[in-house]
Formats: sequence, C-alpha cells, structure tokens
Amino acid sequence: MDRLDKEILRLLQDDATLSVNDIAERIGLSTTPCWRRIQNLEKQGVIKKRVALLDAEKLNLGMTVFVQIKAGQHDINWLSQFAEHAAGIEQIVEFYRMSGEYDYMLKVVVADMKAFDIFYKKLVGGIQLSDVTSSFAMEQIKYTTALAIQ
Repeated sequence: MDRLDKEILRLLQDDATLSVNDIAERIGLSTTPCWRRIQNLEKQGVIKKRVALLDAEKLNLGMTVFVQIKAGQHDINWLSQFAEHAAGIEQIVEFYRMSGEYDYMLKVVVADMKAFDIFYKKLVGGIQLSDVTSSFAMEQIKYTTALAIQ
C-alpha cells in the first residue's frame, strides 16, 4: 500500500460519499487510476464496507453502556451459543472477548434505563452467565470510526 492508497483511505474514512472524481482531484490522480485503486482496496478487504454514521441522540438512543461478562462456562460450545445469542440483540453494537477478570465486553446503546432493563433481561435470558456488571457512560469525550493509517 503506497502513499496514494493511504490518502484515499483517509479521505474515505472522513467522507465515504466523496465521488471518485473528488478523491482523484484531491490526491492528484486521474479518475480511472483512482477508481482502480479503490476497487483494489475493496477486493483486498481493506475497505470492508461504506456506511452512514447516525446520531444516537437524535434517534433517542442517548445511553451507552459497557457490559462486562464472566462466562458461564469456558468451552467452545458455550462461546458459540453466547456469540449467537448476543448477535441476535440489536442494542449490542460491539462485542469483544477479553483478557483479564471479565471474559467479554459489550458496548450497548439504548434510549434510557427502562430500555436497558429490557435489554438486560434479554441478555441474561436463555444463557448461563457467571457474572454481569454494567458501567454507564456519563460523557462521550471522543468518538471516531477512523483508524490511524500509518
């Protein structure tokens, strides 16, 4: 990946609606080679997909909660069941297996405490969990989906 590819990625991370022509002009290429580079980055899986970022507050989803979970069991069957269970809950926007005291970390976005309680009951229903703890974000200091491109 050369300097031009990296600049294309920086531009697309900032605004995925830019036209190929706009990107080409900004990096000093003609349209066709720029389009080929973007296509190649997509084929390589560097560009996974292009999405719209929504304003959670304007959608009445103003509560972000980080949920830490200790596994009910430590085997591949439990993990598969838990992953499938969590994947079916739309309020979970991020899901990680962790090192340390807790086995899993979920980022959950909901409207309010009542909505979180409904989510929580769905989360703990139908799967054995050893421990669940939740931390409520009081203020978002930084939010970006842009990766630092070296």
